[in-house]
Amino acid sequence: MDTTEHFYDVQLEWNEGKIGTLSSPDLNEKITVATPPEFEGGVAGIWSPEHLFVAAVSSCFMTTFTAIAGFSKLEYKSLNVATVGKLEKVEGKFVISSITLKAELTILDEDKKGKAIRIMEKSESACLISRSIKTEVHLEPTVII
Repeated sequence: MDTTEHFYDVQLEWNEGKIGTLSSPDLNEKITVATPPEFEGGVAGIWSPEHLFVAAVSSCFMTTFTAIAGFSKLEYKSLNVATVGKLEKVEGKFVISSITLKAELTILDEDKKGKAIRIMEKSESACLISRSIKTEVHLEPTVII
């Protein structure tokens, strides 16, 4: 990525109740969003801002990992990331206080296990979304041979 500025346009159209639709002139798909069911009037089964926040960290980890692994010539068979965000009240206000990334990487060469863990750790610290938020992000890497 170069050092110039980049902009990401997103529009939200309120539909009804606590449901809206996200879209972007840059993207083909729209996403329905709603207040999560844990809150009054929330809707189950629809992406919430909380899900999208956690997904942003998870997907940024993946895209950063693929870039660093490619640059480092680390061959891998699969990467699966189970991500959980913890929402709680802090000083009377709701925040997502922590996000845990349980990243499971499968590699073919046992001698590359240390390198694989270092690349996963570097990917978490280099992720621009994680660096842009105040939520604590925890990486729990696992490497499978």
